[in-house]
Amino acid sequence: MHFDENLIRSVVAQVLAEVGPMPAASNGKPAGGQHGIFYDAASAVTAARRAFEQLRERSLADRKQIIDIIRRISIEQCEELGLMEMEETKVGRPEHKIEKLRTLGELSPGVEFLETKCFSGDHGLAIIERAPFGVIGAITPVTHSLPTITGNAVSMIAGGNTVVVNPHPSGKRVAAEGVRRFNEAIAAEMGIDNIICVIAEPTLESANELFAHRDVALICVTGGPAVGRAALNSGKRAIVAGPGNPPVVVDETADFDNAARCIIQGASYDNNLLCIAEKEVFVVDSVFDKMMDAMRRAGAVQLNSEQIARLTSKAIVKVGDDKHDAACKDFIGRDASVLAEAAGVSVPSGTELVFGETDEHHPFVSVEQMMPFLPFVRARDVDHAIAMAKKYEHGFRHTAMIHSRNVHNMTKMGREMDTTLYVKNGPSMASLGLGGEGYLSFSIAGPTGEGVTTPATFTRERRCSMIDELRVV
Repeated sequence: MHFDENLIRSVVAQVLAEVGPMPAASNGKPAGGQHGIFYDAASAVTAARRAFEQLRERSLADRKQIIDIIRRISIEQCEELGLMEMEETKVGRPEHKIEKLRTLGELSPGVEFLETKCFSGDHGLAIIERAPFGVIGAITPVTHSLPTITGNAVSMIAGGNTVVVNPHPSGKRVAAEGVRRFNEAIAAEMGIDNIICVIAEPTLESANELFAHRDVALICVTGGPAVGRAALNSGKRAIVAGPGNPPVVVDETADFDNAARCIIQGASYDNNLLCIAEKEVFVVDSVFDKMMDAMRRAGAVQLNSEQIARLTSKAIVKVGDDKHDAACKDFIGRDASVLAEAAGVSVPSGTELVFGETDEHHPFVSVEQMMPFLPFVRARDVDHAIAMAKKYEHGFRHTAMIHSRNVHNMTKMGREMDTTLYVKNGPSMASLGLGGEGYLSFSIAGPTGEGVTTPATFTRERRCSMIDELRVV
């Protein structure tokens, strides 16, 4: 499924016409304060705290009904909201923006993930239950602005919390519109407004204010290293979904055609914006040419060394005082045809991925580039491939993939990489239930150890004990 830009603009124009401008206060500034839209962190937290106090009086069945409202909107309105996000952020692919919202509506974990434990013995009963934190402060990325809000909101509300979101500025409009729709429907059907609040004009200052607010009990960050460090230094409990640079290993026993299809599917999904996506591939030298042939058969377009050098000169830039390599923002999340054009190549319409051979020291190997170009590196043997995979994953312990029929090699790499997600013989997204088993969340908390987040992630443990009574057996 592909969309042209005129279709996207026409749909978005219709949506924005229906939304209309934000209401203005008497001083001429936006008023906000209704259906989750706020213009300062303090007001948003106050409203979210008031909503939490209402929510805590409601039943578990009411939480489920609130979540069902969010699911319904995410599924039924995925096309117009997905296209709105595409138009605003200008990164990724419109069909995948739509699919992410729809699948989050279908697969995000809800109240069923909350488990009660009971211990019964000679001295009575002990019940361990999951309780909410209260108001959660959240930071969301431009790569998945409304999808991250949607998935987090389902899990957080299932746990009994409310949330205030400081979205990435480049995705603030779709974030505010999605939150407005969620809250409007929840208020109409359940009588509680501002369960999800969003800062409509997000800044670094509003993020810092959110982190420091006394009524914010927990922080959840999905983003890069800098914002993750800020959350960890806030003095509050933080759940941090940090960066990744997921490697792929292909050994001599792999099904090369299946490996090629899976690698293309994962690396091209939303133009490689997912933090779990395949970023670099290490192939055992004895089968390297077979793997490259399989990639071409599967529809990817191979670049030669000169073309890769031309692309690199434009798509990788030097930043910071230390002049380290980084992805150029003009190429992040862009179509493969845009990268090919930068390399001086014309590719067939619908090409999802370009690829080519590099050495291990190439910046496309070491940088989390988030573009549909994939570097392939020769390895002496599987041990060398695993060693390079570990080196260039940078110790994030995020995601890794292997294509192999050798169980010993799979086991060895799994132990060596120690990643939160580890995929064998499939595309990266299968680890999140998209073509594999499991549930879906776009916040994968590697740095703080929670893994793929669920409602239980956003709860605290409470124990209630009855001493010497109520054991009736």
